[in-house]
Amino acid sequence: MPRYRTIPRRVLMGVLGATAAITLTACGGVKTTSSGGGDGEYPTGNIEFSVGASAGGSTDLITRALAQGIGKELGVSAPVINKPGANGALNAKELQAAKPDGYKIAVQNASLFTITPLTVSPEEATKIEDFDVITGISRDDYVMATSAESGYKSIDDLKKAGKTIRYGTTGVGTGAQLASALTFKSAGIESTAVPFDGGAPALTALLGNQVDVSTMQIGEGIENIKAGKLVPLAVFSAERIPYLPDVKTAKEQGYEVQVTQYRFLTAPKGTPENVKTRLLDAAKKTFATPEYKQFNEQNSLTPMEISPEEVLKALQSDTATYKEQLNEFGISLTG
Repeated sequence: MPRYRTIPRRVLMGVLGATAAITLTACGGVKTTSSGGGDGEYPTGNIEFSVGASAGGSTDLITRALAQGIGKELGVSAPVINKPGANGALNAKELQAAKPDGYKIAVQNASLFTITPLTVSPEEATKIEDFDVITGISRDDYVMATSAESGYKSIDDLKKAGKTIRYGTTGVGTGAQLASALTFKSAGIESTAVPFDGGAPALTALLGNQVDVSTMQIGEGIENIKAGKLVPLAVFSAERIPYLPDVKTAKEQGYEVQVTQYRFLTAPKGTPENVKTRLLDAAKKTFATPEYKQFNEQNSLTPMEISPEEVLKALQSDTATYKEQLNEFGISLTG
């Protein structure tokens, strides 16, 4: 039985993803016709999953695990295509323009709809109303970490450093940037953001001491934290994370900062109900498999397998909260 790939080996996976991952589900007697389908019950051809991020990051790996399961359940091949750029906005634009027939779908990040709009004009913002949400998938909490050589152990240690802190993020308009900016502003720490296009390059920069600290999703940093190469300074959840139970939340350290990333499966607006139902059923069956549950555990992901209505409610609530916090502290995420 195939195993899902895990986040700790993201660099290797990034290399393999461009070649082998395209045919993750091309086994077990699946259909391998070109995308677009044909006559008959959906699906009759390949279902293309696009990723608005580089290979090896959390969104990429979650997409590959889900594509593998859905492709197997529906008996078709599910190639995964990486289309990084602008925190997923470029990929979202392509998906929005695709034919709404269920043969082009994508896992999208909440931050694209809750945080990125706070960095661009209303005309440039990606709107969730332009897509059909199939299902929620999982939550990925953030951790701020530093290199073991830095000597920092907490947010207050950064405050006592007496220098401008260079912090890496996974991009402009991301949860990593928001969590960091809110923390440094509320703590009165002089800081400079260094955005990267995704978690993998941000992690590499931190390990190479190109930045003082970096905020990333827990799954992206936990291997190096456990290996002692990185020191976690805070997590940005409401309560401590089971995967890092000894790490204090920002709130415990006196800073009211709560930011999380979560993901959901989307299709172009106007996708037929019967197609969405087939995709949802296949996703639910995938979520229930031991392999997918193990994938979540191995990658420090918390299941968030909620309905489209609940996803939309969460997005609306988070957008309002983040906007209020930025206004309160006078923070501009555009620099």
